[in-house]
Amino acid sequence: MSDDLANRPLSSSDPVLQLTQSTARSVPAVSNGQPVVASAPVNAGPARTVGIAPPRPKRRSFVLPLVLMAAIGFGGWKGYEWFVSGRFLVTTDDAYVKADMSIIAAKLSGYIASVAVVENTPVKVGDELVRMDGGDYKLAVAAARDKIATQNATLARFDDQAKAQEAAIEQAQAQLASAKAEAVRAASAFDRSETLSKSDYASKATFDQARADRDRSIAAVQSAQAAIASAQAGLSVLKAQKKEAEGARVELQTALEKAERDLSFTAIRAPFDGVVANKAVQPGQYVQPGTRMLAVVPLDSAYVEANYKETQLGDIKPGQKVDITVDAYAKRSIEGAVESIAPGSGAEFSLLPPENATGNFTKIVQRLPVRIKIPADVAREGLLRPGMSVVASVHTRDESQPPPTLLGLLGLDKLPIFNPNGTAHAGE
Repeated sequence: MSDDLANRPLSSSDPVLQLTQSTARSVPAVSNGQPVVASAPVNAGPARTVGIAPPRPKRRSFVLPLVLMAAIGFGGWKGYEWFVSGRFLVTTDDAYVKADMSIIAAKLSGYIASVAVVENTPVKVGDELVRMDGGDYKLAVAAARDKIATQNATLARFDDQAKAQEAAIEQAQAQLASAKAEAVRAASAFDRSETLSKSDYASKATFDQARADRDRSIAAVQSAQAAIASAQAGLSVLKAQKKEAEGARVELQTALEKAERDLSFTAIRAPFDGVVANKAVQPGQYVQPGTRMLAVVPLDSAYVEANYKETQLGDIKPGQKVDITVDAYAKRSIEGAVESIAPGSGAEFSLLPPENATGNFTKIVQRLPVRIKIPADVAREGLLRPGMSVVASVHTRDESQPPPTLLGLLGLDKLPIFNPNGTAHAGE
């Protein structure tokens, strides 16, 4: 096919010839670095010369220098920011929002009568959450009250018996007085009869009668004295029985208070302000003591628990400022404060603490929980929920000292030209 093209005669209308001519016009001829005049193509009309324009001078680009200057400025600013404050920040993302939530459980056994709340319901302290069927406990309260009433009647009976016994004692004392008087008379009659009997002025029978009357009167006195002792002993027994009954009444009063307390526990109420969560009870359900019903989360007392490595705790102290960023609210920064540091690592309080004295040992960096206090006004907003992920950064620089400067780093802050007031700036 190439031989056919080479042997084919060319004409002015041939497309191959036209393509060749256009290519020749578009490419300038150069000889020894100088442009030359292009020759006119065959059968293209009268010859003419075409001049080649000199190359335009290149413009200098300022974009790259500006980018380099901006990068250097940004890097310098970031470096200065790190020198002033960044190097004093101790940061961890192993931090979470916590709250001292309360798990509400049943204290009694019985059926659930009603549930007054649903999931995520805000409640106030004292609000009723769950009510149990209190029929049995109401009967227990009524029975305890009836027993107390019966015991009160028993105590009243002992009072009446004590009064009767006191009257019996008075009667015995009166009989004793009468018996003593009779004994005095009988003794006088005996003495007279004995005197007359010796003088033979009285018969033997009269003397015997006088002696019998005397002995009888003496026995009557002894009997009256015994009656008084018996009556007094009976009064002591009544007082002891009354005291025993009073003790039983105290026990019954305690039983009544317990029954009333059990009845009060049929209404489960919120122990503090919070939000209901993890509800696991429904009306008609039978529960036992300790059955978990729901949880109340006090959002207004939320805090942050940051688990710092032991190698990060060297400069962390209670009271230091903390920058808190919650993943859910990444555009908002919260300022907290270090409240306390745990007395031991998390592994020490685990169910199975490590025993590094046995077997092979591999050192693992431990983490210790650091409790971070959240401002009260932020906590009251209710936006922080337990379990949220947090990034916590503790400012470990001593705020009582001035911030570090580059002059202080270089030791130039003591020069009079940079320190006219004579105050030193912190360096490293």
